Amino acid sequence: MKTRGIAIAALLLAGGSIARPVAFAGPPAPATFSIVAADPAAGEVGVAVASRFFAVGTVVPWAEAKVGAVATQAYANTSWAPKALEMLRGGRSPEEILAALKAGDPEFGRRQFGLVASDGRSITWTGPGCAAWAGGRSGKNYAVQGNILAGAQVVEVMEKKFLEAKGCLADRLFATLRAGDAAGGDSRGKESAALIVYREKGGYGGFNDRAIDVRVDDAEDPFPELGRLVMLGRTSDLWNQAWSAFTEKRYAEALPLQEKAVELIDQLTSIRAEVMYDLAVIRLAAGKKPQAIEALGQALKWNPKLKAQAAGDSDLAGMKDDPAYQALVR
Repeated sequence: MKTRGIAIAALLLAGGSIARPVAFAGPPAPATFSIVAADPAAGEVGVAVASRFFAVGTVVPWAEAKVGAVATQAYANTSWAPKALEMLRGGRSPEEILAALKAGDPEFGRRQFGLVASDGRSITWTGPGCAAWAGGRSGKNYAVQGNILAGAQVVEVMEKKFLEAKGCLADRLFATLRAGDAAGGDSRGKESAALIVYREKGGYGGFNDRAIDVRVDDAEDPFPELGRLVMLGRTSDLWNQAWSAFTEKRYAEALPLQEKAVELIDQLTSIRAEVMYDLAVIRLAAGKKPQAIEALGQALKWNPKLKAQAAGDSDLAGMKDDPAYQALVR
């Protein structure tokens, strides 16, 4: 919200009755719509969220690889998320976690919360003090929730979209968020959106678990830019997985990952030359020298400044006696 001291009418989910208007003052609240989801087969958990609230990605989404993902929103108590993940890590069920969080927070009625475990167990909670329309739906591998929405159809459409969507978790999260927006989304309008995916050793160089983490903090319509960043994030994630496999000399595993990254780069002009360059390196390591030279040529065409790097790159040593390589770096 952009105002203080407002009166809100909240939908009490139990029984579907409407609660009395509640008046309170405080900082802006990340009233929003979100999905938390897991892909147990891929070992991934993630969150996608959008709101008429500045930088919603700094408040709502939380995740931990091999543990789960959490969205904490409405008049969010951000301490709920790390506590929930700690309890989930300790073996407590989603129902036990929600009960413990509510017991430790006298203002739990103003909170909204979604949780999914890495094995697909889930729960969603909407307090009676959340501004209407507010509610959520959950099932195996997902929970969707939102408040100050255009109507119940927002979470209903999101649930349906997630269950029908194909592709990797990031693609399904983004498709679900876009479907919620198309169904009316946040009734106040648009401003920010974010998407995260965590997977064990999914981060840069495998040193952490943050595979994809993208945000649009302030935009008239954040969805086009978030979509572009998700595509960049997916490409970078594949590239990162491929390069980690390459550095561990698992060339047969690295090659299809990098080839897939290249399939996604047609419109990603900011990184396409570098992705193609590393495809040349990995193709060469996998014993595909002619194809490696072809990829290097395309990379240098897109970014001639890489020529100096190619001329002295030990990872390309296996092609340095080839006239085609020498012509490229001359």
